[in-house]
Amino acid sequence: MKNTEKKVVMISGANRGIGKVVAEKLSEEGYLLSLGIRNPGSLTGSLSSIPETQLLCHAYDAKIPQSAKSWIDGTIEHFGRIDVLINNAGILHSIGLEDDSEELLDEMWEVNAKAPLRLTRLAFPYLRKSGSGRIIDIISMSGKRVKGNWVGYSMSKYAALAASHTARLQGWEDGIRVTAVCPGYVQSEMTAIHAPNVKQEIMSRPQDIARIVSTLLLLPNESHVPEVLMNCVIEPV
Repeated sequence: MKNTEKKVVMISGANRGIGKVVAEKLSEEGYLLSLGIRNPGSLTGSLSSIPETQLLCHAYDAKIPQSAKSWIDGTIEHFGRIDVLINNAGILHSIGLEDDSEELLDEMWEVNAKAPLRLTRLAFPYLRKSGSGRIIDIISMSGKRVKGNWVGYSMSKYAALAASHTARLQGWEDGIRVTAVCPGYVQSEMTAIHAPNVKQEIMSRPQDIARIVSTLLLLPNESHVPEVLMNCVIEPV
């Protein structure tokens, strides 16, 4: 990618897992990165060696509304533009139908549903200016179907998918293309804890999602993909 073509990509939850691997791949491909993480000092690996001209590591807490505006403003101040928003940050609490853990339910709703909507809303004016703005929402197969008894997680992901499709419709005439990426089991600390009966080695890899994201960002406005479903097991959807 030539310097004159470099695009600014915002990625939430980029300090580990899917977000970190996506950030590493996009950095290799020449994108300018604005990473939103709770502790900017925790960035490790190849991302920590990227020069400040190509990387902004900004404090971002999905549970704090003002944090979103601060990150958006910081990105504009640092790079002067926003071309891509990748909503990746998310949490999972194993709350079943008959559990009464309202606090944990509210936390998932805040992080998984409200936070990406908030970032999308704040980034929209800048994505419009791009003419080919992109939003990629890393959601989950739990936003497409119900499996097991993770009712709180599924509710939050269904809501996130609704917001993603709304953004796709509202941004279309301004060249904003929105894609919901819905993976099933992905190798991560989260699945190791919450899906111990599924072997990590058979799960999709974060690198697979990074390849999908990379491809989506190369597509022109005329070739839009609204949803990508990816899974390591066969199941009805």
